[in-house]
Amino acid sequence: MNDAQRKIARVLFDETHSESWSVSAERAREMQPENPVNSSYQHAADALAERDFIVARHLEGPLNGASLAGTGILALLHPCDPRWERTVPCGAPALSPSETNDVLDFVRSGGGLLLVTENEHAKYGDNLNDLLAPAGLRMENGVVFDRTACLNENPEWIFGEAAPDSPIAHGVKRACFFRAGWCVAAGEAKIAWKTSGQAWPPNAGLIGLGAFGAGRIAVVTDSVLFGDERIGQYDHFQLWMNLVYWLAEPVFRRMRTEAPEDNMRRDAAPPTARNARGWEELKSAVNALRVLQRSDGSVPEEARGEAGLLTSDALEHLAALRPGFPHQSEYFDSLSCDFHAWMEGGFARPDFGESLTAFHPECERTDGREHLALFPLYTPNASGDTRFEALLIRTPWPDWLAAWERDAYRNPKFAPGHLVDFTDGYASECAVLFPETVAVAGRSPNHFATIFCNREARRLQSVARRAAEAVRLPLFPELACWLESLSLIEDTAALWDLIHDASHSLGELPFDPFMIRQRAPFWMYGLEELRVDLRSFEEAARLAERGFPFARYVPWAIILDRIFRFPITGTRVRNYDALGGQLLFAWLHQRDILIWRDNRLEIRWDALPAGVHALREELTHLYKFGADCSQLTFWIAAHDLIAKSVPPHVASRWRAGVRDFDDENDLKKWISLAQPDEFPLGNFHRNLERKLK
Repeated sequence: MNDAQRKIARVLFDETHSESWSVSAERAREMQPENPVNSSYQHAADALAERDFIVARHLEGPLNGASLAGTGILALLHPCDPRWERTVPCGAPALSPSETNDVLDFVRSGGGLLLVTENEHAKYGDNLNDLLAPAGLRMENGVVFDRTACLNENPEWIFGEAAPDSPIAHGVKRACFFRAGWCVAAGEAKIAWKTSGQAWPPNAGLIGLGAFGAGRIAVVTDSVLFGDERIGQYDHFQLWMNLVYWLAEPVFRRMRTEAPEDNMRRDAAPPTARNARGWEELKSAVNALRVLQRSDGSVPEEARGEAGLLTSDALEHLAALRPGFPHQSEYFDSLSCDFHAWMEGGFARPDFGESLTAFHPECERTDGREHLALFPLYTPNASGDTRFEALLIRTPWPDWLAAWERDAYRNPKFAPGHLVDFTDGYASECAVLFPETVAVAGRSPNHFATIFCNREARRLQSVARRAAEAVRLPLFPELACWLESLSLIEDTAALWDLIHDASHSLGELPFDPFMIRQRAPFWMYGLEELRVDLRSFEEAARLAERGFPFARYVPWAIILDRIFRFPITGTRVRNYDALGGQLLFAWLHQRDILIWRDNRLEIRWDALPAGVHALREELTHLYKFGADCSQLTFWIAAHDLIAKSVPPHVASRWRAGVRDFDDENDLKKWISLAQPDEFPLGNFHRNLERKLK
């Protein structure tokens, strides 16, 4: 399953310069048959291959522009004169002058370079210092000793420590270096991991980081640290991940898709083979028709002649587009019938129930499959008016997502989409297409649900990156890389939505868990969305722990989207998504899991799972209580739960001690008492909103 996941960067391990380590366990056995783990980096390489990287070996020929083409990171694992170590039996440890120039050109243009070496560096015959010098780094010749921070009283097995503000310290408390050398940094280069103040030499560099041009260089002074025998000890694995993702960040950044306004962006022009001109003409006709419609979707008498001409044009364009959508044949037939019925009925409030019943994106879940949708509907988060919209939708359905839906999160209604192009109503915050938003005469069917993952991803990326900068939130390397990659965030949104949808139907529940046909105070919708996201957080974390590393991105997406984007985007009128974000932020902030101090936000990532679980438990108790009490009592209890963390409006009629409800027969009466913004934004989000504007 992991092989089908999207890969972002290629890591090339050189084995042409007498390296003493190989990422192939088989080659390591050739080098040291009696102890192959002492020559193998295969565990380290396999961990990268399970994540966002393609792992490759360079086995012959020079390191030059051709061999480095398409590479994101180049790694040299302790090039060494064979007199001192058992090595890969080919090439000299030193790079040729032309190789050195080509490798530095590779870094200058945005590549990452990882150099791993050992103590007493001068004897190995490499020329790594020539590669380190442009970044302000240099290896010294010697061995580090430390009798105060060592393993088993062996002063050559030392515990290093993170330097202040080290970018590779996330999740790493202990790392043990075996007979390490040391490095020094000058200019803008930094020591990221160092010896203790009691070591010899004190506070010396064990890992150095530097930049050169658009790229990055790192040097590690102990090659055993990430070898097969040691990478599973202490926090070496996390340190390895931090280091590689730090090197990869420029590669991820180059792949960022820029968009001036994410909610206005078209994903791509429709293919010429799909009749691009016909699609543009259909859009033009539908946009003109929208202008003529009243708020209920009907057309006034004086505009019916023009509406008839535009509808006829739209039907002609649909006929021209039809060959490009053979899987939607029944839908196109029904769409024509609904349009003719609308015209024959005098352009009254439209009823497109027949075409909605024939629209089945959930039955065509094939990666890259495109659908055309044309309906009179209202667009959530945009307008309550009913108007025609035409959409081009592309289905993201990679093998790994299909497997999880089939094996763990069975949901025949799940129909993720990428919004490729759209008419004017979707130049908005709307990122969904649901059957209940389509104008029908009777009760709408409920056979599919589409979240536009690309639109959600762009908004998350845009707001989270800008907000993180505004509040100076430290981004550890893997999180920084993920936020740079729109494609990874799109895939994350699809997995999040799959787990989220399944979570609506699990746990302590109301009879209608999606709340589609309920009328309730808006905070009840907010709590339901938050409840399923908290379950999604824990479920995705469980998947990551059990061997699906990609799932670790879902908790990050939930936290950043909910604490940053949800509270400050969209109207404040009954915005239930915003309220869920406010509650999550306040809950975590009041427990010092989110720390806002000195105009700087810090997230205690290690404490985050426990904080999320505690809030999830609160909501579970609330829902369980809701099964035993009346609807109004349930709503009151929910209001009180939120009010513990998010103070209600000063004029609230629902606040404890103020509400004066004397019967439960007319629930609409009490719902109407709620303030449009029953739980106003706190100062953090008010000020963040201003900064982002």
